[in-house]
Amino acid sequence: MNCALGFDAGSRLIGVAVGNSFTASGRALTTVAMRDGEPDWNRLDALRGQWLPDTLVVGLPLALDGTEQPASRIARRFAAQLQQRYGLPVVLVDERHSSQEAARRFAAGRAAGLKRRRDAAAIDAEAAAVILERWLTETAAPPPAPLAG
Repeated sequence: MNCALGFDAGSRLIGVAVGNSFTASGRALTTVAMRDGEPDWNRLDALRGQWLPDTLVVGLPLALDGTEQPASRIARRFAAQLQQRYGLPVVLVDERHSSQEAARRFAAGRAAGLKRRRDAAAIDAEAAAVILERWLTETAAPPPAPLAG
């Protein structure tokens, strides 16, 4: 796997991030609007064409006890739409606490002078990066053991 796009799907915005398996890191890219339950497909098509991902990773909102909640349906529907539209593997990842981690990262970047203002859209994109990094870290294969000589 070379490149993956990660998504934090909400009812109004979808945060988008890009990452790769080599670095097991994600980078917040942008947000895409949701209108009447449908994402801005032209914008998503452009992002797919720009990054050429082999895998799409969608955050699955779960309650603290691990059960699904109403927002889980939005994520599952979006994941199914992505798979149908692009024919790429789509993976659902537990996104519990991703928004808190994204807000923490955003605040740290702002304190360091890297981010200018608190922006909900930027936090949604950062949450997508957190979700993507979780998946990349979980799926990273351990390096092969050295041969005994």
